[in-house]
Amino acid sequence: MSRSSVARMISVSITSRVHKFSTLQPSAASAAEKFYSRVRQNGGNIEKALAAVRAHLDPSCVGEVLTRCSTEQSLLGLRFFVWSGLQPGYRHSSYMYAKACEIFEIRRNPRVIRDVIESYGVEECPLSVKAVKVVLNLCKEAKLAEEALWVLRKMPEFNLRADTTAHNIVIKLFCQKEDMDSAEKLMREMSEVGLYSDMITFVEMVKGFCNVGRLENAYQLIKLMRGHGCVPNVVVYSALLDGVCRNGNMDRTLELLTEMEKDGGHCSPNVVTYTSVIQSFCNRGLTKEALGILDRMIACGCAPNRVTVAALLEGLCKKGQLEEAYKLIDKVVSEGSVPNGECYSSMVVSLMRYKFFDEAVMLFKRLLDCGLKPDGLASSLIIKELCTEGRGLDGFQFFDEIEKMGCLLSIDSDVYSVLLHWLCLHNHMIEATKVTRTMLDKGVRLQALYADDIVKHLQKCGDNELVSLLSERLR
Repeated sequence: MSRSSVARMISVSITSRVHKFSTLQPSAASAAEKFYSRVRQNGGNIEKALAAVRAHLDPSCVGEVLTRCSTEQSLLGLRFFVWSGLQPGYRHSSYMYAKACEIFEIRRNPRVIRDVIESYGVEECPLSVKAVKVVLNLCKEAKLAEEALWVLRKMPEFNLRADTTAHNIVIKLFCQKEDMDSAEKLMREMSEVGLYSDMITFVEMVKGFCNVGRLENAYQLIKLMRGHGCVPNVVVYSALLDGVCRNGNMDRTLELLTEMEKDGGHCSPNVVTYTSVIQSFCNRGLTKEALGILDRMIACGCAPNRVTVAALLEGLCKKGQLEEAYKLIDKVVSEGSVPNGECYSSMVVSLMRYKFFDEAVMLFKRLLDCGLKPDGLASSLIIKELCTEGRGLDGFQFFDEIEKMGCLLSIDSDVYSVLLHWLCLHNHMIEATKVTRTMLDKGVRLQALYADDIVKHLQKCGDNELVSLLSERLR
């Protein structure tokens, strides 16, 4: 957009009609109204006008000003957003960047990014590197790689020099776009102007190369890091390892894992690294190899967590290797890595997923009989499926036992309605009344899908007060 076009745009914003606010009197004007008044009334350098406002700046205030600017004053609203992001004691959160992108529809209208930068030049207003980074972060939130690159190229016109952080934002955007040629070019340009790539640069580049299947380029970056004095750590190695796993090269995966274990120190694989490898082997049905990785993991002093165990259990149940799955639970529980309640809950979920329903029910019952607290997912799946299978009374018994353990809050709210509906349809009104009262005590809302049937059957009990209270909780 030409300078004259931007000037006309600013002029239109300044002379647009006054928005009607709430009934607040001027003496009780909110901070947002004070800031918005300066934005609306001042042309030229609005930053100086805003600096004179004595009002508290917080996310609520910023959001309200942006909303008021959204219709006819988007350019000035973005200028306010940039200015507010630089004020002492306040920084935009990721939520505020997302909100600004939504309010000004930046993804749909990326041209506003260029317009706001050009407006500073038209008015000959100073622009700082920090202000540019606010704009770049808007590009990052909106995933606008080309616009972010344009902003980077525009900085010298304001006598500004982009730093490594600014370059990293743009490089990440091109990596996400899977345009690795552009990302690689930017990385070279950094070196040419005396900037050094940091760990963030290398991690994003490694992820990007892996995403497009250019694994050799990713490996070369690891070597390049050492030449730049940037020592590879577990984060960059894990990014490479994840890419190698996703590309299905399991032999290379083991080689890289061995290299990490050999290097040790900051390169030592952690629980996330090992779990990622285990999941990759399990996804390919290589459960024996996955269990071997678990042994390596423990031997290296890295204890598995629940995610690790859940991945292995799912892989074993998928192949019908239930005996191996139970042996695995005994092993990790005996070593104190993961509590047995968590292990058995994960086992129940895996059994349900791969249609070993009767086995899952028996295991769930043993879990309760031993006084172990099941997690919400396992409990929800079991009770819902029992109702589907016509065994709602068994589901109620589990529900009752879970309540006595104090675990009901972890159950999906849908479960109450599903169970109550089954009990009502089959005229188990004593049990239905108990579930209803539990719902009322815990503030659980009745699903509208089941409401008519449930209310009709509860009315048969003659407890109109109960029906009235439940009806008020419809969602």
